[in-house]
Amino acid sequence: MLDVLTIVAGAVLILAVLWETFETIVLPRRVTRQFRITRYFYRSTWKPWAYLANARKNPKKRDSLLSYYGPFSLLLLLALWAVGLMFGFALIYYGAHVNFKGDLHPSRLGNDLYASGTTLVTLGLGDLTPTSSLGRFLTVAEAGIGFGFLALVIGYLPVLYQSFSRREVTISLLDARAGSPPTAAELLRRHGGPHGIDALLQLLKDWERWSADLMESHLSYPVLAYFRSQHDNQSWLGSLTCILDVCSLAMVGVDDLCEYQARLTFAIARHALVDLSQIFASKPVSTAECCSRLSPETLERLRAQLRQNSFILRHGEEANEHLEQLRSLYEPYAFALSRYLLMDLPPWMKDTVGKDNWQTTAWKPSTASMAETPVAREEHF
Repeated sequence: MLDVLTIVAGAVLILAVLWETFETIVLPRRVTRQFRITRYFYRSTWKPWAYLANARKNPKKRDSLLSYYGPFSLLLLLALWAVGLMFGFALIYYGAHVNFKGDLHPSRLGNDLYASGTTLVTLGLGDLTPTSSLGRFLTVAEAGIGFGFLALVIGYLPVLYQSFSRREVTISLLDARAGSPPTAAELLRRHGGPHGIDALLQLLKDWERWSADLMESHLSYPVLAYFRSQHDNQSWLGSLTCILDVCSLAMVGVDDLCEYQARLTFAIARHALVDLSQIFASKPVSTAECCSRLSPETLERLRAQLRQNSFILRHGEEANEHLEQLRSLYEPYAFALSRYLLMDLPPWMKDTVGKDNWQTTAWKPSTASMAETPVAREEHF
């Protein structure tokens, strides 16, 4: 006699895993359904991983441990899906009383699990073979699903890493343009010379497209947000926040700086930031908590530094209120994602001058080579 409840439980488990796989890998848009196996998996595994990383006192070791989470969680998720399919078919075998020739285990459930596992991965050892037509049909169906699942996984990983590579190339290019970590003050300072405005305009255009690509790829594949940059002082969140800072200054009013392009870049960058915060259910922090990032004293020092590099930032109460209003549109979401993903936000301007990532090396050069090489001179920019 068939065990209907066991068969239904197995079928529901299989359908749930297949639907999760479809939504995560195939469906190119955000999923708003509240209960999802994938969402629950990441929320339940990220918090303990982040807790262990925070226990590391060394920032580099902390960031190194965090960098393992994205790739490792991806492999673990794929394994979870595979195990779910295996158990789902095993339950159907068990509920339908499918008999196998060549029993290897004393328990019928053990044989069903073994048969399901070897069939799903298309191993085909042949030591267990179904004796009924229903059993043969189920093994063929499971083998077909397993083959399709493997094909999806093979196609899924290259897409992820291509998106990650596109993201990181632009972030790496920002290193020489805005410092490490990138700041709005340093980006404007380095574009204050001849042809600097033209280069800055092109930079904002590139980041408008980069922000759109980030939004589309990371909404479709949220796991990419956990993938961290090569250097611990770089991140997609910090770079995006820096560009939003620059656009805010341009929209408030900086002489010779294109406000039109700044508005376009600000719009899509802010859109990406807000949508990603919704994906991770990161509630925006209060505006008051964001004030410390740009205090009135820091703003005055920022104005003074910009003047030294031929950038005149509009001043006065109206300009300050406009800047504060623009900051309130994105900083609460940036702070929320920063806390959730444990990615530091860059300051508006750095208090100390340090080397960029491209200026550092693991080898200690001699004094003579440092004097001859322009890379060693901080004033190269």
